[in-house]
Amino acid sequence: MGIVALTMKASVIEMFLVLLVTGIHSNKEMIKKIKRPKFTVPQISCDVKAGKIINPEFMVKCPAGCQDPKYHVYGTNVYASYSSVCGAAVHSGILDNSGGKILVRKVAGQSGYRGSYSNGVQSLSLPRWRESFIVSESKPKKGVTYPSALTYSSFRSSVAQTGETTKAYQRPPVPGTTVPPVTLAQVLTVTVAEATHTTLPRPFPSTTSTTSSPRPQPAGHRNRDTDLWSTADYTSSQNRPGASPGIPRQDLSGAAFQRPATADVSLDCKVDLSFVIDGSAGLGKRRFRIQKQFLADIAQALDIGPEGPLMGVVQYGDNPAPQFNLKAHTNSRDLKTAIEKITQRGGLSNVGRAISFVTKNFFSKANGNRGGAPNVAVVMVDGWPTDKVEEASRLARESGINIFFITIEGAAESEKQHLVEANFANKAVCRTNGFYSLHVQSWFGLHKTLQPLVKRVCDADRLACSKTCFNSADLGFVIDGSSSVGTTNFRTVLQFVANLSKEFEISDTDTRVGAVQYTYEQRLEFGFDAYSSKADLLNAIKRVGYWSGGTSTGAAISYALEQLFKKSKPNKRKLMVLITDGRSYDDVRIPAMAAHLRGVITYAIGVAWAAQDELEVIATHPAKDHSFFVDEFDNLYQYVPRIIQNICTEFNSQPRN
Repeated sequence: MGIVALTMKASVIEMFLVLLVTGIHSNKEMIKKIKRPKFTVPQISCDVKAGKIINPEFMVKCPAGCQDPKYHVYGTNVYASYSSVCGAAVHSGILDNSGGKILVRKVAGQSGYRGSYSNGVQSLSLPRWRESFIVSESKPKKGVTYPSALTYSSFRSSVAQTGETTKAYQRPPVPGTTVPPVTLAQVLTVTVAEATHTTLPRPFPSTTSTTSSPRPQPAGHRNRDTDLWSTADYTSSQNRPGASPGIPRQDLSGAAFQRPATADVSLDCKVDLSFVIDGSAGLGKRRFRIQKQFLADIAQALDIGPEGPLMGVVQYGDNPAPQFNLKAHTNSRDLKTAIEKITQRGGLSNVGRAISFVTKNFFSKANGNRGGAPNVAVVMVDGWPTDKVEEASRLARESGINIFFITIEGAAESEKQHLVEANFANKAVCRTNGFYSLHVQSWFGLHKTLQPLVKRVCDADRLACSKTCFNSADLGFVIDGSSSVGTTNFRTVLQFVANLSKEFEISDTDTRVGAVQYTYEQRLEFGFDAYSSKADLLNAIKRVGYWSGGTSTGAAISYALEQLFKKSKPNKRKLMVLITDGRSYDDVRIPAMAAHLRGVITYAIGVAWAAQDELEVIATHPAKDHSFFVDEFDNLYQYVPRIIQNICTEFNSQPRN
């Protein structure tokens, strides 16, 4: 009996061990399956920029056709994140135009990106960018797990190709206004100056219309003239719970509306400043007075004076109207008195019309524009404009005006259908990184923008909009002086050079011009640092003597790179304009490529017997925008406007970050 029991016990133990071993084996198989998921490389389209992808390192599959020039690439080897990912892969030689898989790794932003022509792709130069990336072959690193689904910072305008996996990324809300670090942060000190602060008198209670000339409002435009903004609500909200429905009680408290601290008057700031203020009927008298008080606070903070900031005001409604120009008031006290006398115009909110007026009329010498000071226009908008602002703002920026937008409140969801132009503030400013635009939820929060605004308008190093296609280049002319040109035609070429130069703003800090003449040999006529005024430059062009000889264009390009562009300033756009009337005796391909690699944008102008194929090799890609052929020297002048237009179009196509 005991033997039988022991035998049965042994059998049970044996069965248990078999089951245990079988279970462990099964679990191992399951673990293997879990540990080895199938990796799918996400596919993207050619227009996807690296900056839109949040992941720091990832693998992607590019489609065919990304060599197309419409997919912009910035840089060489290290690319700005504003570049097309797949376009950069083709430019770097990792992929050809048939597409394929690549590995992308994000790296730090660079102080400059050099454009070049490589593998059928012309990359562009860029002064600086906040983030970069490097492309390499799709060989996964050991121990690194790459995402099968990419995380995007926002939804892209282009439709993802079939099979592409996307995941939207939403940034967490950041309370308050975030002010980017600026140069003046350590210079500008804040002191509470209630004792010396001048406050505009408050209006008497009124239930009448908000303007002396009420105008009909556009459909959906809010009329906020009385109920929410009666003086009784404004002065005694702390004592009456529930007063002013629709406005949070804390916004109406004395603490929320306390006066801003003023800036140290020793601030080193020289700027010509135009405030473009909202006088539309929908604003209401109470808001209009808060807006005026804000201007008075700005005047106090800036310490207005002939050697410092000067300030003028334009008010808009249906039409813009100058209140006073830059030279009307040369101290803060007089300026604040003039601000107090401004009366509201009423009408619509035609902001675009006002910006056009400022561009054409405000910053003139007759109105006190000093030339050496940055031009800044601060546009204040309650709600939204009743006309379009994008085109008017672009023209203002191209004129060298730094446009700032302060938007107060804004459209609710139910009101957005009435917007003439969605996202108007970002379309108006020259950089969309938040530096040029400030938004406040309530007029009672307007005073919070005073310190950020004063810092920004006085930070000359960051006023990028003052750099235009006319004042930010080193322009080098390479002039054919060969025997086939002749004395008379050479004088015509010099007139063409003068006509082009006249279009630019010439000074040590603006555009600089140099010139090289060549035959078999080369001669530096004058360098970039030779002339700092337009009059002196034009006289120097007239004095250039005709040389006569052969035509070695390739050697001339190499000479210009060494004698002119090697001495170009790092923050200048390098422009070369080459004029020739014949085929070169030497090879132009290698020197032309060297110019492209150094970031020199080359325009090639051929006359009479010039070789079209050589012009296209010399010119920056695309050749159709940078090479021109003229049948006679006397017709050169006709191409001045077109060349200037192309130079400015290329300048303005740089990304706005």
